[in-house]
Amino acid sequence: MKLTKTILTATVAAFMLGGCYYQPGLVQDESYNRTKTGAATGALAGSMIGYNTGSHDAKSAIIGGLIGAALGGAIGYNMDQQANEIAQALGTGVNNDPLAALNPNNDIVVSKTNSYVKIMFRDRMMFATGSSKLQANARTKVQKVGQLLANYPQTVVGVAGFTDNVGSYDYNLGLSQKRAGTVANLLAVNGKPFTKGCSYNKAIVPNDSAKNRALNRRVEVYLYADSNRMTDPCR
Repeated sequence: MKLTKTILTATVAAFMLGGCYYQPGLVQDESYNRTKTGAATGALAGSMIGYNTGSHDAKSAIIGGLIGAALGGAIGYNMDQQANEIAQALGTGVNNDPLAALNPNNDIVVSKTNSYVKIMFRDRMMFATGSSKLQANARTKVQKVGQLLANYPQTVVGVAGFTDNVGSYDYNLGLSQKRAGTVANLLAVNGKPFTKGCSYNKAIVPNDSAKNRALNRRVEVYLYADSNRMTDPCR
């Protein structure tokens, strides 16, 4: 009971501390959900560690909780800041509307979850048909992302390529892998990103029209706080 009360105290302090991570000037999205989640998780872990490694008293648990909250909140804020900076550099905002990817006018969609930041590049702005060579404007956009990633050496990067279903699965698998690799090479500022070709798996919409097939052709870049949060982009 004593430990439970102490953990609650540390968690409340964590949310208060989370407010200190706000910084003016970040664009579009100011919800900072990851900051709050990170602070709370860090507070819980820190409280337990502080209680068990200290004198089993409230003071040790609270100190541990505040340290954990600071570390957890900093990671969350870091990812939120990256999302906003990248969106601004790409001339857009953070858009978590699930319908954003269905709008053919959105060549770039930057979104975020509690686990990662995702940048979707529409294929039509990226590659010529059947090619894995980036077009000039697309190369500039991807390079801007790479320049920003240089400021976040701890970020783990994943890149996935997606095609439509025209042609065989194996042909599209190879093409999607090459396209993901081309983008990954420009983002390898802090180490080689994880890459994967998804062929025509995980289609956004059914591949039953030219319009829909165009929506499914894309490259997605994922930014993770650490590799343990990575998921299979093809599923």
